[in-house]
Amino acid sequence: MTRVIICDDHALIRRGIRDTLSDAADIEVIGEAGDYGELRVLLRTESCDVLVLDINMPGRSGLDVLHVLKDEGSTIKVLVVSMYPEDQYAIRALRAGAYGYVNKGGDPQLLVQAVRTVAQGRKYVTPEIAQMLVESLTTPEVANAHEKLSDRELQTLVMIASGKRLADIAEDLNLSPKTVSVYRARVLEKLGLSNNSEMTVYAIRNGLVGQ
Repeated sequence: MTRVIICDDHALIRRGIRDTLSDAADIEVIGEAGDYGELRVLLRTESCDVLVLDINMPGRSGLDVLHVLKDEGSTIKVLVVSMYPEDQYAIRALRAGAYGYVNKGGDPQLLVQAVRTVAQGRKYVTPEIAQMLVESLTTPEVANAHEKLSDRELQTLVMIASGKRLADIAEDLNLSPKTVSVYRARVLEKLGLSNNSEMTVYAIRNGLVGQ
């Protein structure tokens, strides 16, 4: 029996994932957490084989959690589930230690398949991610400037380009508006941009957000 913990800040999403996984006779969801703090408390009393982890959470993001678990030498196998397209975060998540990446909008049965694959200690990647991995290995230089952004900087860029105000971003990420402003300034500097409008145009041209 594969023991699974779900960490996602949206209760409805957690319920959907739980219902999907509960239909599989060989998978048991033993706990849920809405953020990193709740996850830490849960992991003190429960041990799991697979952690199904969201990327976009208040406070520490899923990528932050991956880095923490990796630094601690944790043996938990992490499967990242996200609303973000694969080309935005899949490679980052895998490099940070994730065993797989699944889009929330995909076929629910793919999630079951991914959990089973990850539980066996194997990587789960879609054909699209596999192609991106090949391209990342065969391309000597970073093709896009945004690939040099930190995880939080990229998150800030995507959210600003999606039309969110700094105050809204600060609330969503559980950060201070001042901290978000710092991330915004770093993005502008690293990408050689001047304002939010230019950030939005850049994000659209590079497929980070929809038009």
